[in-house]
Amino acid sequence: MTRLRMNYWMVTVIGLTMVMVVLVECAGNNGTWDKVREKKARIVKKLKKDLRKLKKEEGAVKLVGGENGAHEGNVEILHDGKWGSVCDDEWDYLEANVVCRQLGFDGAIKPTTNSYFGQARRRYWMDNVYCDGSEEEISKCRFDGWGASDCEGSEAAGAICARDQQDEEESGAIRRAKPKRKPEKRRIKDIHQQGVAIRLVGGRVHTEGRIEVKLGTSDWGVVCGDGWSLFEAAVVCRQLGLGHASDAIQTNFFGGLKVPMAISGVQCHGDENSLIECLHDKLLDCPGPVENVASVVCLRDMADLVFDHIELMRTAHLEDRQLYWLQCAMEENCVASQAYKIQKETENWHLETRRLLRFTARILNAGTADFRPSVPKHLWEWHMCHMHYHSMEVFATFDVLDLNGTRLAEGHKASFCLEDNQCLPGVEPRYKCANYGDQGISVNCSDIYKHNIDCQWVDISELRPGEYIFKVAVNPEFKVGEMSFDNNAAICRLLYTESFATVHSCIMGRP
Repeated sequence: MTRLRMNYWMVTVIGLTMVMVVLVECAGNNGTWDKVREKKARIVKKLKKDLRKLKKEEGAVKLVGGENGAHEGNVEILHDGKWGSVCDDEWDYLEANVVCRQLGFDGAIKPTTNSYFGQARRRYWMDNVYCDGSEEEISKCRFDGWGASDCEGSEAAGAICARDQQDEEESGAIRRAKPKRKPEKRRIKDIHQQGVAIRLVGGRVHTEGRIEVKLGTSDWGVVCGDGWSLFEAAVVCRQLGLGHASDAIQTNFFGGLKVPMAISGVQCHGDENSLIECLHDKLLDCPGPVENVASVVCLRDMADLVFDHIELMRTAHLEDRQLYWLQCAMEENCVASQAYKIQKETENWHLETRRLLRFTARILNAGTADFRPSVPKHLWEWHMCHMHYHSMEVFATFDVLDLNGTRLAEGHKASFCLEDNQCLPGVEPRYKCANYGDQGISVNCSDIYKHNIDCQWVDISELRPGEYIFKVAVNPEFKVGEMSFDNNAAICRLLYTESFATVHSCIMGRP
């Protein structure tokens, strides 16, 4: 005897008509409804994804520029009826994961920065996005406000999302065509053994321009700008004897639109002596716009920031502080996301206590040129609580990791007001934050953020006692060129107990 069972359920998408799905299944006496429920879940998920694609409501998101499917690309968001880009300042796994889940995927595999999928195609709607990971939409995260951004076209944020294999099978995507694999990376000299020449062309001076390469006996060609960064630019400047990389640009400002593309996907560590030692796509693959040409600006003199790990170990300590005294810090996103939940859900939230790991950050400029912020002065952001301008929204990051390197405490992305607090004998301080003064760090001078300054901490209130890795990095997003990034971060051991914390065994490294 067979039983007939009809399943009705509703799928609702905000702003769209309700859809009713009817599934009729037959099962024998020994049958199970597991397959019914499984199929029901798959259909509901697919309907949500399909309907989400159709909606044109405030806060909708999409991924653009990816060649392998709708699961990857630069993020664009709909606001006021117009699509716009998202800047990569503060962008990491938490934000990418929210976007992927909003699009119906299971989560993010990788967040992308530096316009990985090509230059931003539209104005920036969002900048300095902070998510705690629980948000259902990226527009529910904290950010600077719609349209408030100082980002360039090469700073688009993106994501690579985890695809659902079952959805692809049911849609027939796998049967129609094999999914495209990421291009295989190989060292340039291993593929082009006849020799590779490089030159700069189209610049106003000989130290800038688009990069052109000549592979063996072939004609000169340009380099794809997708993912082009200061690491690759540094190798080009070094190989040509032009000093250090000041800017890595993805642009057609220096021409090159009519020049054939020679190589793509160039990836360097930054300390190579020649571009042929770097990786590249074995097969040419440049999905971004044709205007996306790799270019560079080289300078002889360059800043070189060195973080003082000794001062970090000497000054690190715990402090318990009520949220009442951290209201200004909350405005600048200096506390963990749990504190904002407490503020929303608890009437006497200001009496709740947070545990802070405080320390002093001392940064010396040991280079041959002043360290200056990349953002023009007229775009600096005024911070009312602290009554000064911040010239770099992410000048430093503070992170607590487990011994496997997985980030535990949310950490803190610190925006600084850069000035000369302490200089070596014979060096005159030049930069001061007060009165809208010029900001920067002079050669042989240090910017010092003492442990008693607001936001000079990591909120570790949800962290359990134990042993961890504590990492502090300056210029972590490589927005400003330096002689070397290998001394920008201190990677230390953190011993945390219920009554005290000790930071020890620090080594220097790259952010």
